[in-house]
Amino acid sequence: MTVHLKKLSVGSESLASMRQWQAARREAGFELMHITRNTPRRAEEVLAGGSIYWVIKGVMCARQPIIELRSMQRADGKPACGIVLAPEIIPVESRRVRIFQGWRYLEAKDAPADIPVSADGDATMPADMVAELRDLGLL
Repeated sequence: MTVHLKKLSVGSESLASMRQWQAARREAGFELMHITRNTPRRAEEVLAGGSIYWVIKGVMCARQPIIELRSMQRADGKPACGIVLAPEIIPVESRRVRIFQGWRYLEAKDAPADIPVSADGDATMPADMVAELRDLGLL
């Protein structure tokens, strides 16, 4: 059974800014990895097709497949977990979420659906517009 993680994209102003930051990291030769203090206890379920669902400014707006959970060590010697991510960022149906710290599990049945993208890889409608229309009851 698959389980996902949801995580705040700290510092991202938009999905586009997160894409730019990750593209710059890849171009600089870095692996796309989020380092966290705790290793998911449900690691097998996360690695069975799980993704990180990114929350930007209180809106869950995209997912990124997880390809590996790597044991690591912080500079202070404490253990850590490197969540290695696939390069593709997939827009999902926007959903407002309450702010939280760290990451949280997201059951597959509760995960928002992927949304269609244009030829250039962008969502057909900006995430903030979708969230506002959903709040107004128009979507």
